Amino acid sequence: MNQSVSNFAIANLSLQCRVTLSEANLVYKTYGELNSEKSNAILYPTSYGAQHSDIEWLIKPDSILDPSQYFIIIPNMFGNGLSSSPSNHPDCKLEESGFYITHLDNIRAQKQLLDSLGIERLALVYGWSMGAQQAYHWGALYPNMVERIAAICGTAKTTDHNKIFLQSLRTALTADPTWNGTKFEAIPDRGFKAFACIYASWAASQAYYKQGIYYQFGYDSLEDYLVGGWEANYRKKDPLNYLAMIDTWLHCDVSNNPTYQGDYDKALKAITAKTLVMPSTTDLYFTPEDCQAEADIIPNAEYLPIPSIWGHRAGNPYQNSEDEMFIKKAVEKLLE
Repeated sequence: MNQSVSNFAIANLSLQCRVTLSEANLVYKTYGELNSEKSNAILYPTSYGAQHSDIEWLIKPDSILDPSQYFIIIPNMFGNGLSSSPSNHPDCKLEESGFYITHLDNIRAQKQLLDSLGIERLALVYGWSMGAQQAYHWGALYPNMVERIAAICGTAKTTDHNKIFLQSLRTALTADPTWNGTKFEAIPDRGFKAFACIYASWAASQAYYKQGIYYQFGYDSLEDYLVGGWEANYRKKDPLNYLAMIDTWLHCDVSNNPTYQGDYDKALKAITAKTLVMPSTTDLYFTPEDCQAEADIIPNAEYLPIPSIWGHRAGNPYQNSEDEMFIKKAVEKLLE
């Protein structure tokens, strides 16, 4: 399988927060080969906290996205530490400084990347969580470019309940004594611990914890799972980037742009792609009810919830072959 990591530099990228980055970097990875008609491209945007290496596990012939048939592109979301982010770009800041990145900014940058590759049409935009948010934005902003959407565990607009979760994460991290109002002066140890506990409580369902699924992966206690499975993972990356991506998530609204000017129904109705709406039946962030409400508005949508106790994590089932196969079969049918 051909694989390549590249950087796409964009001069004078105007952001929705009214800041212009003199140079923005969009790091992306490709898998497989683009056919001569350039008709086999799949865009797979990243999710919260993830870089391409974290989500590429499902790109293989026997999994959800097949690189022997498709040319798959993972564009790293701004703020994730590879593309322009607070950790690597002096002009990328946080909401405290009046700076934030929106999905409109991400999609406009990704559009420039596709233009540079000569790709005029996408066979599929596949996304989980914040990746699903970007998929919806693609379908609404460039309907003529997108043939299909697979929106896994995500909505086109962040709900108020979801915003409370995000604000609790942000508050936990910035309550650390190392936070000075705009940055961390040292590693936020207390903040990371609180952040990880909140995230773990929302990411999986009550049934997941009741059944002690985490014991299957070698953890000997709930505390071991929270520290070794969650806190240790978050400590691998810059906390400023986590805040930046929360800011993006908080601003998610498919209609908050010059095209739709706040008309949410109009934005969803503009999606012409064949759309697969796949929440998890136990997702606490993007509830089945919220996802079905959007599916009911999108003209060519199929609502197909994943029957799982894994909660939000059912949409990224690298440890869960049953949910992986459920998604794989649905995507295969969508691509037929």
